Amino acid sequence: MTGKSAHRIVFANEKGGTGKSTTAVHVAVALSYMGAHVTMLDLDPRQRTSHRYMENRFHTMQRRGLELPTPACEVFKGRSTESLGIKIDKLESDCDFLIIDNPGRDDPLARAAVELADTLVTPMNDSFVDFDLIGQVDPENFKVKKLSFFAELIWEARVKRSHATATGERPEMDWIVVRNRTGYTEARNMARIERALTEMSKRVGFRVTHGLSERVIYRELFPSGLTLLDKGHLGDLGTSHLVARQELRNLIKALNLPDFSKAGAPAMEPA
Repeated sequence: MTGKSAHRIVFANEKGGTGKSTTAVHVAVALSYMGAHVTMLDLDPRQRTSHRYMENRFHTMQRRGLELPTPACEVFKGRSTESLGIKIDKLESDCDFLIIDNPGRDDPLARAAVELADTLVTPMNDSFVDFDLIGQVDPENFKVKKLSFFAELIWEARVKRSHATATGERPEMDWIVVRNRTGYTEARNMARIERALTEMSKRVGFRVTHGLSERVIYRELFPSGLTLLDKGHLGDLGTSHLVARQELRNLIKALNLPDFSKAGAPAMEPA
């Protein structure tokens, strides 16, 4: 992407506890392993989960004398959407991918980031509590009744993007709903959610893919800042951890991100 602005990947969900920051960090590290220059921008100066994860990663590398593929990461402390735009312009001039981790709430900065996304990723747990963020369903037949405020916001953002797309300034916004923690959902309820998501995706135009399952390993990795891709530094991994790594590979593939075309770029993880 030399001479061009970075591809902007925004992780956005107004609900907490969906694995949003964990997913964002793992995608960022995966792209770094693939040879891309990646920068993360954490829009939550209070929680700053992504930034804390990267701080822990740097401390682990210093303590162990390691050099691991690692994205740059900043916390945005500005207050206006104008200053956010300036920050994004500055950061993306020196990277292939700019990954923005939105706060788990609705505010003007979060809305502005959504409008600027090239790839918008909305992680959700497989439950109708989380589905309510996108749309409301009939309690009797579980058919979608209407869009949520969040879905309407994204619809409007994509309409605004249409001009930039038509002029070739930015790509069409690709909205992807990522189903995290599906293993903990009862089969019948999972099928209902899948039908509702399929119906909603046709109405609003998002894609649906599976994300990261509920696994203790993700919570255990946070203090060290390591990820499932740092397999040479995690000790012996069980079968479930190997399955989790494959889930991440599948997610990266499903995101269908642009090829940054680095000659000799390595695989997603070290041999």
